[in-house]
Amino acid sequence: MTDSPASPQTTGVGSPLAEPQHAPGPDLDEVFVAHAGYVGVSLRRLGIPERDLEDVTHDVFLVVHRHLHDYDPARPIRPWLFGIAVRVSLAYRRRAGFQREDIRADVDLHAADLGPAPDERLDRERSRRLVLAALESLGYERRAVLVMHDIDGHSMPDIALALGIPLNTGYSRLRLARVDFENAVRRLSPRGTP
Repeated sequence: MTDSPASPQTTGVGSPLAEPQHAPGPDLDEVFVAHAGYVGVSLRRLGIPERDLEDVTHDVFLVVHRHLHDYDPARPIRPWLFGIAVRVSLAYRRRAGFQREDIRADVDLHAADLGPAPDERLDRERSRRLVLAALESLGYERRAVLVMHDIDGHSMPDIALALGIPLNTGYSRLRLARVDFENAVRRLSPRGTP
């Protein structure tokens, strides 16, 4: 006697021997619409120049497309995306065509190059450039942890998971990055300002 298709011994959906069904993850279009801006800002903070930002953001979402099935929807998506952005930006920096730019040479932190603008806008622009120059001076591994924790507000366990590092290594990199960042800001700031 053969088993009917609905018998408990079959491995069809709903049977005791069936593989557990995972809830479907997010759709690539939804992830892109919701997080492309975040990825672009993160890449800029990781040192990707404006001229290449769109292309490198596209590269990040190509990796997301290939690995979206690996994403665990129970975890926050932004640390996962940031981890991908770190790896893609490292690959970008390693390519033969990449020339490390000294943005301090292109940016006069003391000059008012914005034309007629309110003082507040000028101060914000100077601060933004100072932060980017200070971030550029950090080692890449420390910069990634600092950006994820102090700027994006992710927890250290999420950062360690996203970057594939031990938790204590993450805390150590954060502590050292803060010291390096503070020293860079002091070094790059006009005299008399923090």
